[in-house]
Amino acid sequence: MKLHWSPRSPFVRKVMIVLYEAGIEDRVSCVRTPVAMDKPNLDLLPDNPLLKLPTLVLDDGSSIYDSRVICGYLNDLAAAGLLPAEPRARLTAERRQALGDGLLDVLLLYRQERNKPAARQTPAWLDAFALKLKAVLAALETEGPALRATPFDLGLIAVGCALSYLDYRFADLPWRDGHPALAAWHKDFATRPSVARSLPDDTAA
Repeated sequence: MKLHWSPRSPFVRKVMIVLYEAGIEDRVSCVRTPVAMDKPNLDLLPDNPLLKLPTLVLDDGSSIYDSRVICGYLNDLAAAGLLPAEPRARLTAERRQALGDGLLDVLLLYRQERNKPAARQTPAWLDAFALKLKAVLAALETEGPALRATPFDLGLIAVGCALSYLDYRFADLPWRDGHPALAAWHKDFATRPSVARSLPDDTAA
């Protein structure tokens, strides 16, 4: 299999964590595929009409995307146990994965807006992004003890990657303030071997 990959994408990081957890990283060839909103990478077009990462090309030449679909496929392929079999627990994992992925979507747009010259920023958008971030952090804080009690799964991977992206791209935002239970859970998350192996790399070409 071939994975269109970036060393800095939080969505790609989710996939890499699943590969390491499943022990099948040697079955996937990672292909560095730069993408940017203003410079579409047409080399990716045959495998993903959306021109987005991650994209996984299977051995038969077919492609799957996005990160949620890829992670689910790899989990099933390797019987990795990253989605609970019990319906209620599975629903919780899938809800958390949706929340983590949704937060990442917000953060990517938030960062794009913050990186504009001040005169071109839209204050209402910045306020809306900040509001959503505050609400998500508050919701996750209420789940802090439950997160710590939950076996490692796709929901925790998504939430952990989103919080780690805050550290990576929003270092000026002290998200841990007022969220002690969530901060304690994320500290444990960051020490997991699969998570430590998949840190974003700004030095990669």
